[in-house]
Amino acid sequence: MSAHHDEQQELENAKHLWQTGGKWVFAALVAAALGYLGNVIYKGQVNSQNQEAATLAAQVKGDTAKLSALQQSHGKSAAAAQASLETAKTLFDNGKLDEAAAAYRWVLDNQKAPLFQAAAAQSLANVLLQQKKFDEALSVLNTPVDDSFAPLMNETKGDVLAAQGKNKEAAEAYQLALDKLPENSASRELVQLKLGQL
Repeated sequence: MSAHHDEQQELENAKHLWQTGGKWVFAALVAAALGYLGNVIYKGQVNSQNQEAATLAAQVKGDTAKLSALQQSHGKSAAAAQASLETAKTLFDNGKLDEAAAAYRWVLDNQKAPLFQAAAAQSLANVLLQQKKFDEALSVLNTPVDDSFAPLMNETKGDVLAAQGKNKEAAEAYQLALDKLPENSASRELVQLKLGQL
């Protein structure tokens, strides 16, 4: 009889607990489990999309139609930015400056990672320098970049200013690049050579 009474008491206690807050505890546990499951599914989808983007990027190989398709389907991926930079370089090397500039601009507009921003801005400025669009090149070089890329941007600024015959401003830009370059940087010698030629 005592065992039956204890079971009844436990059952009453469980009912009371359920009615006074157990529902909320259960709901919170279900919500946490669903949140965890959603996070796992989301990470799996992102990983799958990144792999798909990387596969498509490997097929681009300078083909602007394939690049355009990749940019449309995976525009925010690092693979699309990398493929755009590589294709732009190929286009530049083949003298297709307008198409190269468009690819670099796409990276600037669509990929905000510091490395991609700096690479695209500096490369686009070089394209514009070749096209003798000096003011536009200088404007692009004002793109905010991470401090570690400032020497590269200043060196390119010096190149644009030197091409315009603005030797004093070019010297200042080269000096800014030197001031921010580490002492053991391989780029120091080249920047010093450019500075010495002014």
